Amino acid sequence: MAELPFLLFDADNHYYEAEDAFTRHIDPRMKKRCMNWATLNGRKELLVAGKVNRFIPNPTFDPVARPGCLDDYYRGINPEGKSIRDAFGALEPINPCYRDRDARLAKMSEQKVEKAIYFPTLGVGMEEALKHDVEAVHTAFEAFNRWLLDDWGFAYQERIYAAPYISLMDRDRGIKELEWALENDARFVVMRPSYIYSKGGSRSPADPYYDPFWKLANDEGVTIVYHGGDSGYGGYMEDWGEGGTIESFGSSPLRSIAMSHKAPFDLMAALIAHRLFERFPNLRMASIEMGAFWVEWLFQSLRRTYGQDPNYFFEDPLETFRRHIWIAPFHEDSVLRLKNMLGAENMLLGSDWPHAEGLADPTEFATELEGFTPEEIKLVMRDNCLGLSQRRPV
Repeated sequence: MAELPFLLFDADNHYYEAEDAFTRHIDPRMKKRCMNWATLNGRKELLVAGKVNRFIPNPTFDPVARPGCLDDYYRGINPEGKSIRDAFGALEPINPCYRDRDARLAKMSEQKVEKAIYFPTLGVGMEEALKHDVEAVHTAFEAFNRWLLDDWGFAYQERIYAAPYISLMDRDRGIKELEWALENDARFVVMRPSYIYSKGGSRSPADPYYDPFWKLANDEGVTIVYHGGDSGYGGYMEDWGEGGTIESFGSSPLRSIAMSHKAPFDLMAALIAHRLFERFPNLRMASIEMGAFWVEWLFQSLRRTYGQDPNYFFEDPLETFRRHIWIAPFHEDSVLRLKNMLGAENMLLGSDWPHAEGLADPTEFATELEGFTPEEIKLVMRDNCLGLSQRRPV
């Protein structure tokens, strides 16, 4: 454990969903269109829209991988050429702190983590799985958010900030759900890093059609988080002969090379190019568990496009990005290079605990911050996220 003169604010923690996370509060008439469980060949399987869902290979999460067991694998350190299955090693019975908030608070204290934002493990793959049924998307996540409030709370003891998941496939239901989340003291909400799917033609999230939603987020000062998951990009891989289904830990060389950073690049490019932040200057957004390789590529593209025709933008788009967007890089990213582009003021610690691909010990992120001053380390590992946790109403 790294010795630090302050407690951490971790921008990326996870729970493992209870088996009734999507069903406890759901209208029983909608279960078949949303989520349900079935036993097939002696194995408990999650059904989504009536089909076995493979986004998470073991959606009961018992047993489950050890935190951080894939650290070396994701750094590209695998001299023995192990498969990802072998790199997992032995699984463990699920720890109570993965599902119980009071047990988790005790673990956070042990880890020197004072506060953390909490995200779904299973849930970030479910909007894509249901996207052809708009009513099912909203019904499922409205039920999920009420389970989340029950079991974790949106600002529990001002330490656990579980982020309700909001979809905009039905704009008006998305607005209503955001209003409910704000009434229940949500400090962060999580959304899918993607276009807004529609059978009639998908739209950018920054399309003016969605402005009533963004006005509410802007005026109430809540932080919008885009977290990695199934962004609906499987179709692109299908066009390249790779198949369209996304499964956690089920990748391929082409997916890893070509697709792992495309969704955040496209999303942030659209938000800036479509001038969302000109219309809503109080918006704050964070990119979590999507790494930072794409930021340099995006900055180069923005700089070139702005130089070609400044009239595309209401100001230098790099300044727009720095004022509105915070990034939690992967610990295997070049974090010093990111600081030089973005500034330490816009970087966040994201340990991904207790996931296999994250850090076993969140304090160890400090060892990645070589070249940062002590003041900058504190910004990244505590103060920046502390600021984002405080609602900033207009």
